[in-house]
Amino acid sequence: MIESNEKLSQTRQCQLLSLARSTFYYQPQSLDNEKLVLLRKLDEQYLKTPQYGARSYATWFVRQGISIGRKRTANMMKILGIVSTAPKPKTSNPDKRHKNYPYLLKGVVINRSNQVWTADITYVPMEKGFGYLVAIMDWNSRKVLSWRLSNTLDADFCIQALEAAIQDYGCPEIFNTDQGAQFTAEAWICILKNHGIQISMDGKGRYHDNIFIERLWRTVKYELLYTRAFSNLKEVRQNLTQWFDWYNQERFHQNLDNQTPNEVYWQYTTIHQAA
Repeated sequence: MIESNEKLSQTRQCQLLSLARSTFYYQPQSLDNEKLVLLRKLDEQYLKTPQYGARSYATWFVRQGISIGRKRTANMMKILGIVSTAPKPKTSNPDKRHKNYPYLLKGVVINRSNQVWTADITYVPMEKGFGYLVAIMDWNSRKVLSWRLSNTLDADFCIQALEAAIQDYGCPEIFNTDQGAQFTAEAWICILKNHGIQISMDGKGRYHDNIFIERLWRTVKYELLYTRAFSNLKEVRQNLTQWFDWYNQERFHQNLDNQTPNEVYWQYTTIHQAA
């Protein structure tokens, strides 16, 4: 957008675009190996202690022999897109411009496919960087309906996953997420409203409101993402494609009477269509 121009200096072009010159001249710096190692350690520990905040993680690092302050720990949590699940003294919106919605699942018996869908985002470690994974799951069957990878935390890859799930499986009655900015964004909300889907959001610090997809993250990380080093998102995508196919078709769950997600999902769908 900004080019060499005899009539307009780069400084003037930045002024016309309301762009700080420091932003224009900034060159992105790749993360060093030390920071990538710390990010992975933090992500692994987060799966065990999601209730910890920046101070607690800083203390945990010190107990591991790694001297890190609270501010640096907080910065790493921001990079990973994770927050403490412990109750906060005051509830605040992740993005003040976005509207939040009430939690609709309290006391609701969830016993059929496409009754409730849920979605969440998690961090994906790689050899020389990291990415983000979003998945959309059917609550009753635990079936992963769609997923997408991205190297940024914008809402676009979440929208793509949502549209793919609706195209392939229809619409749920209720869609439940946390209060993350991606799920309160206008584009996400408009799709749900246009399809007549009720919108439900977890309360701040209510880790168990979305417990099934949190368990999915723990499973996919310990069974796949932490077992090998991936070079790039393309390699991650290839392995996740195989893993999610196996998860849906072959991985049985004790809570599903040792059935697979596909068996539970399509069992109800077939009965419903027959009726």
